[in-house]
Amino acid sequence: MRIATLLLISCLSTAAFAEDAKPAGDKLPPPPPALNQEESPDEPQVTITKEAEQTVEEYRSHGRLYMIKVTPKHGKPYYLIDDRGDGRFARQESLDSGFRVPSWVIYKF
Repeated sequence: MRIATLLLISCLSTAAFAEDAKPAGDKLPPPPPALNQEESPDEPQVTITKEAEQTVEEYRSHGRLYMIKVTPKHGKPYYLIDDRGDGRFARQESLDSGFRVPSWVIYKF
């Protein structure tokens, strides 16, 4: 059993050493191109607009504006969220809805 393990380790280390011994003249392949928003529609697109008194961040998913975060120069940021998808935005002071799921300890180890 020890001999088989020793042979396996020596084969793996030889293969790893052989990969590291590449000539310096070889060029690495170019990295893959960056994904466009059209290729990954699941990720939201964020547009940041900085104004004199506030910063506005617009969040879009599949081309539809669903949330706006407004950060005033002085004060707390607030959010305008389109909950129903009808284009009417409701103001929220934070993304925390205040809903708390009750949890109890059933058994402690």
